[in-house]
Amino acid sequence: MSSIKASQIVKTYGKKEVLHGIDLELESGKIYGLIGRNGAGKTTLLSILSAQNPATSGTVTVGNEPVWENPAALEHICFSRELNQMVGNTANSMKVKEYLKIASLFLPHWDREMEQKLIREFQLDTKKRISRLSKGMLSMVTIVVALASKAEFTILDEPVAGLDVVARETFYRLLMEEFTESGRTFVISTHIIEEAANVFEEVILLDEGNILLKENTEELLERAWYVSGREDEVDRATAGYTQHHAERLGRSKGVTILTEPGEAFVTNCDVTIQKVSLQKLFVALCGEEGEKNDGER
Repeated sequence: MSSIKASQIVKTYGKKEVLHGIDLELESGKIYGLIGRNGAGKTTLLSILSAQNPATSGTVTVGNEPVWENPAALEHICFSRELNQMVGNTANSMKVKEYLKIASLFLPHWDREMEQKLIREFQLDTKKRISRLSKGMLSMVTIVVALASKAEFTILDEPVAGLDVVARETFYRLLMEEFTESGRTFVISTHIIEEAANVFEEVILLDEGNILLKENTEELLERAWYVSGREDEVDRATAGYTQHHAERLGRSKGVTILTEPGEAFVTNCDVTIQKVSLQKLFVALCGEEGEKNDGER
C-alpha cells in the first residue's frame, strides 16, 4: 500500500461541523505527529481515517481502496486509541490478557513475540482488569496493541498520557526501533509536543477542524523565528510578515513569524532573533490570535 488519502472529509455532530473539508495524504514509511488544541478534531479525524467513525461526507482510501466497510483495506490499519475506566464499557471488565487476545483476533498481522516483549518491557500485569489499571498502565496497553499489531499504518492517540518520563523514553525508543526495522507508518497524536518533536518526520497541525499546515518538521522549524526587542524595531524588522502571538511588556515586544520555504530572515534592525521549538510554534499559531501587519503576505 502506498498511502492513506482523505478527500474533502466533513464531519458533523447534529448541527455542529467539527471537520471542514479535510484533504490529507499519509505516505508510507514516515512518522507523523498530529497536534492541535483540545476540541480541534484530532480524534475524530483519526477515527475516520481508520473507519471507526463514518465521515458525513468525503472519502478515505488506502492504496485506492475505500476503507469504510472494507476488511481488505482495514487489514493495513490499526488505530490504538486511549482506553478509559468508564463503568459500563465491556472492555473494562476484561483482564489485560483477554483484551490483547481479542485485539490479536482483529489484527491479522499480530506479532505474539513482540506482544510478550512489550509486556515485559512495561512490566504489565496481564491478570489485572482494565478497570483496575492506572492511567499510565492503560497507555501501556494501547502501546502494546499498536506496536504488536504490525499494521502498515499504525495510529496512536495520546499514547504517552499518564506515563512517567522513564516510560515515555521507553516508548519512543521502542517506536524508533520498530520504525527502523519495519518501515511502518506511524501517526501519533499527543499534547506532550516537546519531547516528541525529534521523532516526527512530518507534523500536521489541526486547528478548529482545519489543517493549518502539514510539513516536514525540520524544514518547518528552519523558517520559524521569534523576534523580540523594542516594539518599533520589532515592527520594522517584521514588516511584511504575519505576526503570531504578540507579547508586550512596556515598550518591548516579541512575536513569532514564519518565512516562506527557502527564505532566510535577515534584518539590520536592533532586535533579538531566536529559533522556535515546535511547542512554541504550536502555541504561537494556535494560541491567542496573532496580530497582522498591513504588509501581511
